[in-house]
Amino acid sequence: MPKLLEVVSPKVPASASNLAAFPAKSEDPDAGQILPIDGKAQTTASEDLLMVSPYTTRPHLLDLTLLNGAQILLAKALTILAPVAASYATSPYIGSFNWKAVFSLLAASAKASGHAWKEQFFYVIIFRSQIPPSTSRSDLAALDVKAHAEAMVGNGLLKYWFGTPDAEGRNLATCIWRRREDALPGSSGKGHKAAMRATIKMYTEWQVERRKLIVGDNVQDWDIIPWVD
Repeated sequence: MPKLLEVVSPKVPASASNLAAFPAKSEDPDAGQILPIDGKAQTTASEDLLMVSPYTTRPHLLDLTLLNGAQILLAKALTILAPVAASYATSPYIGSFNWKAVFSLLAASAKASGHAWKEQFFYVIIFRSQIPPSTSRSDLAALDVKAHAEAMVGNGLLKYWFGTPDAEGRNLATCIWRRREDALPGSSGKGHKAAMRATIKMYTEWQVERRKLIVGDNVQDWDIIPWVD
């Protein structure tokens, strides 16, 4: 049986907002506990299953045995992804997170494991939104849980992170996929479609941005650029 790799989700700066993005637990029995966010580097405690989101039950875990070496290294490095700016919901994506720390960890891990990292790219989705005070956080959480479980079926979602709405209800969520093809089945599932239909009623506004994460040979350089089909 695969072993669980426990991680702790990074924390949004306290100054970002006094609102909660989602309740501590969803009404959905498969939701698992949404871990408290604490700003520290996530810990690794096992081998085969990696927590790549705030959700802790089996349908939400990444099976490392189904990934290649580079994908495993990146997924583990992304466990320390955390915002460095309280204004991440509205600020430029690259400057809002600790990407330098992520790729420093990736480079060190690749070197330590003897992995010869070759340049490759990954698919990134950024979801910016604004919710009104009338939106039910528990309803949002239930929709998010189902959509995330569907997204994990193909085992290509290497990282899912969402923050806390600011004082104006603005927030950001992001997904980092192994490849674009992995994202397509997840976006066609019942849970994801229900979540997208809900945006009309639950969000004041929302915007989806697509990016390409490029990591160069030996992790000597990296960039996040607009995705072009």
